[in-house]
Amino acid sequence: MTMPFYVAPEQFMKDKADFARKNIARGRPLVATVYAQGVLICSENSSRSLHKVSEIYDRIAFGGVGKYNEFDQLRVAGVQYADVKGYQFSREDVDARSLANLYARHMGNVFTHEMKPLEVEILVAEVGPEPGRDQMFHILYDGTVVDEDRFTVLGGEADAISGRMARAYEAGWSLRQALSGAVKALGGSDHELRPDELEVAVLDRGNGRRAFRRIVGRELERILSGEPGGAGEAPAESGSSPAEVDAEVAGEVGEVGEVGEVEGEVAGEDGAAAGSSGSEAPTGAGEPPQ
Repeated sequence: MTMPFYVAPEQFMKDKADFARKNIARGRPLVATVYAQGVLICSENSSRSLHKVSEIYDRIAFGGVGKYNEFDQLRVAGVQYADVKGYQFSREDVDARSLANLYARHMGNVFTHEMKPLEVEILVAEVGPEPGRDQMFHILYDGTVVDEDRFTVLGGEADAISGRMARAYEAGWSLRQALSGAVKALGGSDHELRPDELEVAVLDRGNGRRAFRRIVGRELERILSGEPGGAGEAPAESGSSPAEVDAEVAGEVGEVGEVGEVEGEVAGEDGAAAGSSGSEAPTGAGEPPQ
């Protein structure tokens, strides 16, 4: 009877972790960050039909990198769990933390008991009712959950991209600033990503119950190029403060009133002149005016 080949548990776990990390690093990275109005999720993805970022529930989004069929199965399972829980209890009972714990248990069990681990890293993000209450959970291939409060990076070259995001991050930055920082962090100094190479979505607390929204097409191009009219951006400034504008308007109104008084005086003088001329006798019939 032959003895089975023995591998130490530590080596077996290390080999599985190396296998998962190596295959996940092949995938294109994903960056998520909080901004003034919610959570921005940006990924390098040129496909228009295979999405790495999707909606799970009212104010919750999902992001995945690695093997597409594996993280898409996790996404579907999360949608089903959220729908059932929201139906049985209430919509407010569905939150990102419970979903992250569900994913962590499943991915940890697969990593521990199955021969092949899941070759994925996923993100569960939830926008809060006010700034400072947004949540982002980064779940690794072995079920480890990382709670992020500023930004998180999934996929290949995560360390380098995280360093660039740390230098660019600003608390309370606008959507345009956050998207520009995320795109530059993804591309680095030697590669500028085009709009058609990006998949961008936001959880905007101003959208009401359905906070998830994709940014595509012309809107994405406007935000990246800095043109006025991009989503979440204020209109272009005219160079004058609101107080100066109000003062100018008040001055114009005052000038209009003065003009009206002058016109009234002129009209009165014309009427008096007409009355005085009407009382005089005509100098001659048919004579032209002098």
